[in-house]
Amino acid sequence: MSDLRDIFTKLESAEAEAKARIPDPAPEAAPQSAPPGPAAPDPENRRPISSRNSRFAQSAARRLAESDITPNQISQASMACGALGLLLLWGAGATAGPLQAMALILAALTMQARLICNLLDGMVAVEGGKTSPTGSFWNEAPDRVADVLFLWGAGLAAGQPALGLAAAALAIGTAYIRELGRAEGFKPDFRGPMAKPHRMAALTAGCLAAALLPWGTAMGLLTLTLWIVILGTLGTILRRSHSLLQAMNAR
Repeated sequence: MSDLRDIFTKLESAEAEAKARIPDPAPEAAPQSAPPGPAAPDPENRRPISSRNSRFAQSAARRLAESDITPNQISQASMACGALGLLLLWGAGATAGPLQAMALILAALTMQARLICNLLDGMVAVEGGKTSPTGSFWNEAPDRVADVLFLWGAGLAAGQPALGLAAAALAIGTAYIRELGRAEGFKPDFRGPMAKPHRMAALTAGCLAAALLPWGTAMGLLTLTLWIVILGTLGTILRRSHSLLQAMNAR
């Protein structure tokens, strides 16, 4: 009996040693969740545009959302409008008569086409559910490029390129103050008196009116339009800066 007891004791000891040598199984890794998709834009961070609710805008945005066209491509198209507008305005300054009038009218149309692109890219992204990780970049960068192209072109048409570039620099400044406020955690300030839609409206009206006038008078009108844009844009920068400083001091 003692021999059997010794045998069982040795077997139990061997089994215990074998178990001690076997490492514990690694815990099962928790299932990895899918990487988060692009966050949906906050509606409060969008420029308030009444035409967003128009039948045309709703229909166009729905059709674009159902197509393979992306919001970023629509934003990029606004730069193409700006480039075409620049060429037309430059051409208007280098021609005379009916060709000049036609170039100014077509330039005005490209300005409105740019605004339509700015309207639809956001609608396709938000209402159409086609947001992307790079959407915020393409929502802003093409706007700055288009502003420079149109305002520079207006300066070329008026024979005042420096005046056009000054207006473009101030236009970029309004966007900088707005985005600085957003970066500080405040709601973006889209107020005028010379925000993007107002600048395009002023340039459109100036081009259409100039198309109906003799070129000497038309150049003076375009120069006046640029001065209106410059003064209004400067007022916009001061207004937004004042509001931003007040909000920062109130924190």
